[in-house]
Amino acid sequence: MHVNFLLFPDLTQLDLTGPFEVLARAPGFTIDFVSPSMDPVRSDRGLVMMPTATFETARPCDVLVVPGGPGTDDCLTDARWVSFTAQQAATARYVIGVCTGSLLLGAAGLLKGKRAACHWQARDFLTAFGAIPDTSRMCIDGNIFTSGGVTSGIDMALLAVGRMIDEDTARQIQLQIEYDPEPPFEGGTPSTSPQYIVQRCLDATRQRYAIRERAVLQAASLLSATSATSAASAASTASATRSATSSAASATSSATSPAASLTGSSPL
Repeated sequence: MHVNFLLFPDLTQLDLTGPFEVLARAPGFTIDFVSPSMDPVRSDRGLVMMPTATFETARPCDVLVVPGGPGTDDCLTDARWVSFTAQQAATARYVIGVCTGSLLLGAAGLLKGKRAACHWQARDFLTAFGAIPDTSRMCIDGNIFTSGGVTSGIDMALLAVGRMIDEDTARQIQLQIEYDPEPPFEGGTPSTSPQYIVQRCLDATRQRYAIRERAVLQAASLLSATSATSAASAASTASATRSATSSAASATSSATSPAASLTGSSPL
């Protein structure tokens, strides 16, 4: 089972390293970190990571993992990232979006009509891509696995291993990494946190929210235009096929009609 993680600048490293720690322990799994080049990639908090494959050298994958973070906003409107995500997802058996990585799945046209989770501050943006926002920490719709913010990627990776291999393997990995969280403070979601803490989060990310909103609107517009072009191209091809079929049928009918068979025949 081969896994490709997208590795882009300003991603949130735990969106990637959390699921990586789980999937790297799954028996028989191989993993690549994929980026446009082999240059080092810096996360939003300064951790530098190295790609192991590029867009040109990346293998087709069984599992595609798309992390989130501020850098997602740039990827949404970058044709290279959107196209590569769509291409990899087209043949992957499982597609995992962590945090705002779900938005990139949406920009790639993978979430239309599907339920999807996302970071609580970005969840409402999913509708721009035709997705149905889900407030669950983990959401599965078909082969699309999406999770809430940051730490939930660990949960989603464990759940995915349980689906891809078996529950006992997932439980073993969970024990190996001693994953039994007991946060020191109540909270972690808007509904369990004091309102003033929620407001502090909203105030601290107001600028990022505005940047993301613009990126989502632009990405949704690009997706709509691409879909319209594809639909028009398909309609044109279908029309040409019908016309050619009709012409061929007409020619065949004329060649086999009685009038045609008598033309040039000897008089009685």
